[in-house]
Amino acid sequence: MPMSVVAQSEAALPAHPELSAPAVNPWFIAGTVMLATFMEVLDTSIANVALPHIAGSLSAGIDESTWVLTSYLVSNAIVLPLTGWFSRLVGRKRFYMSCVTIFMISSLLCGLAPSLPLLVLFRVLQGAGGGGLQPVSQAILVESFAREKQGMAMAIYGMGVVVAPIIGPTLGGWITDNYSWRWIFFINIPVGILSLFLTSSLIQDPAHLVALRKGPRVKIDYFGLGLLSVGLGFLQVVLDKGQRDDWFGSRFIVWCSVVTIVGLAGTVLWELRQKDPVIELHLFKDRNYAMATFTMFALGVVLYGSTVLLPVMLQTLSGYTAELSGLVLSPGAVVTLITLPFVGRLLAKHEARWLVLFGLAILSSGMWSLSKLNLTTSFWTFVWVWIISRGGLGFLFVPINVAAFSYVPKERMNNATGLINLARNIGGSVGISLVTTMQARLAQRHQAYLVKDYSPFNWRYQQALQGLAAELQTRGMTAADALVRAKAMLYYELQRQAAMLSFVDVFRFMAFLCVAMMPLMFLMKRSARSEFSSPLTH
Repeated sequence: MPMSVVAQSEAALPAHPELSAPAVNPWFIAGTVMLATFMEVLDTSIANVALPHIAGSLSAGIDESTWVLTSYLVSNAIVLPLTGWFSRLVGRKRFYMSCVTIFMISSLLCGLAPSLPLLVLFRVLQGAGGGGLQPVSQAILVESFAREKQGMAMAIYGMGVVVAPIIGPTLGGWITDNYSWRWIFFINIPVGILSLFLTSSLIQDPAHLVALRKGPRVKIDYFGLGLLSVGLGFLQVVLDKGQRDDWFGSRFIVWCSVVTIVGLAGTVLWELRQKDPVIELHLFKDRNYAMATFTMFALGVVLYGSTVLLPVMLQTLSGYTAELSGLVLSPGAVVTLITLPFVGRLLAKHEARWLVLFGLAILSSGMWSLSKLNLTTSFWTFVWVWIISRGGLGFLFVPINVAAFSYVPKERMNNATGLINLARNIGGSVGISLVTTMQARLAQRHQAYLVKDYSPFNWRYQQALQGLAAELQTRGMTAADALVRAKAMLYYELQRQAAMLSFVDVFRFMAFLCVAMMPLMFLMKRSARSEFSSPLTH
């Protein structure tokens, strides 16, 4: 952003800052922006369990139907870092309402889509509309509340962002089983209408954004926008299709990776030289913001990775139904909801980075506990261990955001929120791809190690084989059929054990990742308590 523009915006601010305070109760504003945020984040995961139904209904294969997820994430990731630029160009309120409108209309079109190509197209539009909702909501919240109340405001915002991906698969499965997959898109329409009405009535653009719009016209950086779109788009394709196509064993993935590197590297080099960039990379000069953004990326890896991994383990190894595995996750979401307001109050008295350390300790212990589970673990043990891991999220999401924005000027808040939300989303994509790849590769390695004991020269194996074959013969099978069936049953058990060991390894890796994030908190600048006092009183 040019210094002249910043100076003009500061000069245009009212002489008495208290006059720019929100005219309505800021908690009504918090509820308003949380509506759209929850709706958008929910749609990143609600369609996961409906893919087989979508594929069957639209005469497509399961592999083809995954583009319903990928197309949404691609367009969502592209728009996220552009929200600050669009807010300066057309006004934040107008941009926010446009995003809600696009999201709502495209949701209706997704529910009415007669074919898979059209559904993918409408999901691209839906992702584009949804991409602007999270960072703009966050920026509105930060500026609507006094400094000492921002922690609680971010806690309200966190309820939507943290809980929505957890309940998304459970809600999507229930709607699909009881109604139709099309209703997972139709339910966005009434929420969108209510959000538009409340936004129009309660939210106004702040003075510094109005001043920026009255200043020099923002030039459109077409080249930077193109490089960013190409880089993020192909990155999402690589992450989504890499495991399925054997990563760099596929020429398609290799070329997509090359385009990704060229696009993202070109974006960085180009944007650093622009006076009015699409994404403001100079924000990373702020040590707090840089550390918080990296921590949010790593948190996205653990949050999304674990949320995908546990239901897969429960359904493939423990024989749980989709509904039952959802019941394992639900109490953890409730615990997160309970801790978020509590953390918001703690932020008024304690430094954000110490709360983040506490949250990382809880999250790492939860991941470590998950690595201690086995094939005979009971339902309630799964629930309890998951509750422990989710109990740390409230101490992470809110304090990380508060620490990130401690030293960010108001005129750069839209850019800052866009980048940190992008980091979390990209972290989630990397996390999902990383854990699924690690689990598949580690299962193969464990199976190769365990199978060496399945030998005719191993007396324990022979003893188990003969005992199982004898048991099958007592149930009416011939000796030859019983022997073949016994071998198959023992090999199936070997595969289950190898898979379980791989899940254990991945959960242990995520525990170590949480511990590795802890030193970053000591690199942040110390925030004095006085800095959390209301800026409207100075």
